[in-house]
Amino acid sequence: MCGRFTLSQSPEAIAEAFALTAPIAVEPRYNIAPTQDVLTVRATAEGRSAIAVRWGLVPSWSKDPSIGARMINARSETVAEKPSFRSALRSRRCLVVADGFYEWQKAEGKKKPYYICLEDSRVFAFAGLWERSGEAGKEIETCTIITTAANELMMPIHERMPVILDAPNYEDWLDPDEQRAEAVLPLLRPYSPSSMVAFPVSTLVNSPSQDKPELVNSL
Repeated sequence: MCGRFTLSQSPEAIAEAFALTAPIAVEPRYNIAPTQDVLTVRATAEGRSAIAVRWGLVPSWSKDPSIGARMINARSETVAEKPSFRSALRSRRCLVVADGFYEWQKAEGKKKPYYICLEDSRVFAFAGLWERSGEAGKEIETCTIITTAANELMMPIHERMPVILDAPNYEDWLDPDEQRAEAVLPLLRPYSPSSMVAFPVSTLVNSPSQDKPELVNSL
């Protein structure tokens, strides 16, 4: 699964990486947690737009916004069939912007946090889905991050990992005219382990209230 991540890159680096049509204002964040706002990128009539939404997808048909806290991830193997996600997979795909994520390794009854990022530390995107729900005038926009089987780097840490999209695939994932699940499902695969690094970090990251650069320091 993916339950915490980071985004500390400059607004300029993010705008360039995702070919955004307008400048953005973001602060560095080192411990992004479920139900918090996250930065997403969508295809709009004006081009690619950056939009902040709440992490934890609330289906449009749900009358209980709190369900979002349990919908932070969608499994790639079942996302096309699950009622909560299948409509969004067809027509509400997005990029969730990040530059690293945390995962906890279970060993000897304890959980040891690891930080995982790309080898060159650049900004990247998780494959995401977004949804709009709620009564007119009180609508909220939410998202989920799609996960897949762990690659060789992640296997010793956890059996799952978030889907990281290659930059050349952003266009296909965001394409609003492509509404066939079978056309986008092949993009939901484990990222190349040779392009990633993972290392243990402080247990301070266990608390969502902690948000400082030291959290990503290797032990």
